[in-house]
Amino acid sequence: MTLNRLAAIALALTCTLVPALAKAEKPTQTVIIAVAAAEPEGPVEIPREEVKAAVQEASIALNPKKHGRIWCVPFARAVSGIQIKGDAATWWKKAASIYERGQTPASGAVLTFRSTGKMPKGHVAVVSEVIDSRTILVDQANWVRNRITTDTIVVDVSPKNDWSAVRVANGNSDVLGRVSPTYGFIYPIRG
Repeated sequence: MTLNRLAAIALALTCTLVPALAKAEKPTQTVIIAVAAAEPEGPVEIPREEVKAAVQEASIALNPKKHGRIWCVPFARAVSGIQIKGDAATWWKKAASIYERGQTPASGAVLTFRSTGKMPKGHVAVVSEVIDSRTILVDQANWVRNRITTDTIVVDVSPKNDWSAVRVANGNSDVLGRVSPTYGFIYPIRG
């Protein structure tokens, strides 16, 4: 609920209750109306330093030399704190009743890729920095087989600027790969 909406409710209650109290012969109670500060609107932003610290911890905990293979899902879960299980392509639907979702990039959010012939299980990547409205950096696992890549460039190439189609740099280079369809961003819960 927005702060403006809360203020409107408080004003409506004040207009209704104050005249009623003034007419009472012996008011026995005092009514106090408080407006709580609303959560800020828009996606949750996790500071870049916190994302990078989580990437470092996940890189150690999910070391492929120790575990044999590294996958995008456990990496994104460890870095973002978004606790969704299952293939990456299922995250968008599973997040619907638990997490905020949207089309605006935010540091710490998870970009969810749709399933394709080349990515049948989809893909998830954590936003490490928003460069501008159409360019972000992500930290991810297994975009390059069995590797964690950091600060990988992702460019929104969707006609409506809604992040429904992106091109991702290959590895840690500036060369952008094929167009990949995405659902959007899943935002971590406000803490």
